[in-house]
Amino acid sequence: MDNCIFCQITGGKIPSQFLYEDNDLVVINDLHPVAPVHLLVIPKKHIATLADIAEHDEPLLGKILFVAKQMADKTGISEKGFKAVFNVKQWGGQSIYHIHLHVVGGAPLHIHVA
Repeated sequence: MDNCIFCQITGGKIPSQFLYEDNDLVVINDLHPVAPVHLLVIPKKHIATLADIAEHDEPLLGKILFVAKQMADKTGISEKGFKAVFNVKQWGGQSIYHIHLHVVGGAPLHIHVA
């Protein structure tokens, strides 16, 4: 999608420092961090929202979660804990309609979802 900022980032049209990259995903620092570590795990495949995934996307979603865990280990936030969050659509706080997982940690996080 030409007008999607994450498609432009993952496709190399907007320069960005990738903390991780493979054939399916990139990981970048969030431009507006809410904690000392705030990463975005972004698939190269454009899927607008988590509500739009299909059964054939299951391996990609598993990979997103596994890379999030690897990056949490690499950044040192695994031991004390972190949040991994998908914002989904307007009421879920999604502002960029290309799925991405927020990996947030490095300090106590006081946002609780029960």
